[in-house]
Amino acid sequence: MLPWLNNRQQDYYIAQVKKSLPFFLILVLFLAASCTTIKLSKFEPGKYSPAVLKYELRLLQNILERNHPSLYWYTPEHSINYFFKQAHASLTDSLTENEFKNRVAAVISKIRCGHTAVRNSKKYNRYYSTKRLPHFPLSLKIWEDSAAVVYNYDQKDSLLKRGTIITGINNRKNAEIFDSLFQVISTDGYGLNFKQQLVSFNFPAYYKNTFGVDSQYLVNYIDTTGRAATTTIKNHTYQIDTLNKKRPSDQPNITRKEFRRLTLLGKRNMAVDTSLSAAILSINTFSEGKLKSFFRKSFKTIKKENLKNVVIDLRQNSGGSVLASTRLLQYMVNAPFHIADTVAAFSRKMPFKAHINPWFIYWLSMHVSGKKYNDGRVHFRFFERHYFKPKSRNHFNGDVYVVTGGYTFSAATLVTGSLKGQQNVTVVGEETGGGAYGNTAMHIPMIELPKTGIRVSLPLYRLVIDAALPKNGRGIMPDVEVKPSSVSIKNGIDIKLKKVRELIKEARTGRRQTRQIDFD
Repeated sequence: MLPWLNNRQQDYYIAQVKKSLPFFLILVLFLAASCTTIKLSKFEPGKYSPAVLKYELRLLQNILERNHPSLYWYTPEHSINYFFKQAHASLTDSLTENEFKNRVAAVISKIRCGHTAVRNSKKYNRYYSTKRLPHFPLSLKIWEDSAAVVYNYDQKDSLLKRGTIITGINNRKNAEIFDSLFQVISTDGYGLNFKQQLVSFNFPAYYKNTFGVDSQYLVNYIDTTGRAATTTIKNHTYQIDTLNKKRPSDQPNITRKEFRRLTLLGKRNMAVDTSLSAAILSINTFSEGKLKSFFRKSFKTIKKENLKNVVIDLRQNSGGSVLASTRLLQYMVNAPFHIADTVAAFSRKMPFKAHINPWFIYWLSMHVSGKKYNDGRVHFRFFERHYFKPKSRNHFNGDVYVVTGGYTFSAATLVTGSLKGQQNVTVVGEETGGGAYGNTAMHIPMIELPKTGIRVSLPLYRLVIDAALPKNGRGIMPDVEVKPSSVSIKNGIDIKLKKVRELIKEARTGRRQTRQIDFD
């Protein structure tokens, strides 16, 4: 029913609900009786009038003011009001959904909350999911003011190969381009790592969203002799496989069972490096992937093979279930720990619930599991007070290396923060995208604006993870920093794992033996 609770907590939850069953039954029957059949109209791209856009922007601001617990956490109230007022005044002409979404996202990003993000409407996504649209032809890895080619969609291009340094596009330098792209991306506090990594995952899409599409692009780059050069490249059109969406088009003979196995391995996998006496656990999500059994079997294997080192790779992990991340921690922490010092909601009243989906389950949970205290906020006391104990069975006491990057976010940040500072733990990589001091998350329904259908995620609880840390809007800093480089991209070298291997100081010689461990 509620994935963040274990069986015992769910039993308690259900018992509390049963006490109020008559009230809730009447409420549910009332809601059911008031529902009418809604016909889904066919989506046609068009523009919305300034009056509609202004109404929706004001509605969004009202909802956030009533229910967002950290609206003014990093940005003062008068500044947030100014940004909304400025955006409202700019709505003088009709806009397409995507144009309006960008205006909204530019305001929402000023809240500096990574869990408050703006998305297109469902109908918009359905309409464009099967369209073959042109885009910028280079996938780029970006960091600071640097960019390097990861993939060129024009395979005949002999100039802009993997690892080529890009210095500008269409007479715009990298810094100007990145700053424009970042305006519509939300993140925790003031860090840029999350934004850089998110753009790196799909540079063509973010570039198109901000600057549109050109038939060709003027690209500045560094050639093989180290000199500045310029070339012109054409746009590229994606080839969409509309007949086989659930299977990789480049592997037509793969069975469904094998595809499911590969999908599972993509979410989490474990490899054993015997030359280093190390287990490498790549955990790319805490949302799914049979994680409980995966953790149990992994640490059982680690103990059985008497491995001395464990590498936890969280670079692709943007979060998920808090209890899933907690289960992982229990195999490595040396002392009892809790989730956060404070887990509190601003209010559990939802005056605009007609535009919040799903509102009822979260409203109910906040009444059952939350309690209002003298500070006027509704506290999720279980996560504030409950201390989770380390696992006694298959607990790992050797050296732990946590690998982080800009996409290490939310629950993955909780894992990193709980382990950092422990004597046998070393954090390697880059600053996490998730805030070290805290974030706003836990319950995250979706605001859906009535006409455009634009959606904005609405986190309901503010988490102060560690009140002893400064609220400086930064992520967790690594003990050993390893930044990207064009050379490593060109040569296909994972420099962060390479650094981990160096830190382990394995003195053995001979060929390194690595094998994959599959847990279905």
